[in-house]
Amino acid sequence: MLDLKEKSILITGGTGSLGKALTTHILHKYPNLKRLIVFSRDEQKQFQMAQEFPASKYPQIRYFIGDVRDKERLERAFQKVDYVIHAAAMKHVHIAEYNPDECIKTNIGGAENVVDACFKTKVKRVVALSTDKACAPINLYGATKLTSDKLFIAANNIKGENPIRFSVVRYGNVMGSNGSVIPFFINKKKEDNKLPITDPNMTRFNISLQGGVDMVMHALEHAWGGELFVPKIPSYRIMDVAEAIGPNCEKPVVGIRPGEKVHEEMITASDSFYTYDLGKYYTIIPATPSWSVDDFIQAFDAKKVESGFSYNSGDNEKWETVESLRTLIKEHVDATFEA
Repeated sequence: MLDLKEKSILITGGTGSLGKALTTHILHKYPNLKRLIVFSRDEQKQFQMAQEFPASKYPQIRYFIGDVRDKERLERAFQKVDYVIHAAAMKHVHIAEYNPDECIKTNIGGAENVVDACFKTKVKRVVALSTDKACAPINLYGATKLTSDKLFIAANNIKGENPIRFSVVRYGNVMGSNGSVIPFFINKKKEDNKLPITDPNMTRFNISLQGGVDMVMHALEHAWGGELFVPKIPSYRIMDVAEAIGPNCEKPVVGIRPGEKVHEEMITASDSFYTYDLGKYYTIIPATPSWSVDDFIQAFDAKKVESGFSYNSGDNEKWETVESLRTLIKEHVDATFEA
């Protein structure tokens, strides 16, 4: 188990859905933590989060206003920090398409700044959050996150004698996160009893907030540096989500938005040459790791996937059903939900 006693951890984008879930998990599971720093640029969200996690109850917590675009501010925030979780991003696909320069500044420039600030301070481990949209991207958001992934993975090549380790976690749609389809459908059902369907054939990977948290903590504890972790998670069909939430709602087909895919991918056939099965997760190792691949295989009982293997939401082996989705919605999104 990861030992965070007297350690300091910082979460960029700490007021987002996953940042808050990480904060909850870390504060409750690691009471001997020295500091947990919530770093974000939204003062209102920090104010609201401070009501939920007051310093009087959680003396380890700190709130730090800052933007990942500001390298000097990052360097100040990272002083005496042991672990960094990089969750800050501009993530809405259609907004990124309309505001490309802003997306690039945050997702690529911000990643560069985080890497540089980590090298200039004494950070020991870094886990950066990716997305399924970074795999074979067709939209700007995915392209910027793929670039971000590459920056964090390549940082391991230039660390020299510095013991810091950079790794990446990639997963699909987080159930109930801000801006995701399930809370959107729940609100649309209440609003006008209509659930707009982009494409009836659309599928997505599905992971809970806790599943995302578990992945990040796994990477913090086990990464050797340069790995990209991918969870084995089920897919859902958008029509099943609509049926689970509003069986009696109208479901007009409105068409795919700019930059959307019908199916998402997390591992391409081209990635298969560097992909290993670790049991609960897959991991894509770097093409030129700074450690022995044979030692890695032995340490994790890692099994090489077949050449040409890919991991796609449309041909996944595991699927959520209408009934399982209803159960998950009550458990992870809205305890009062009724179809």
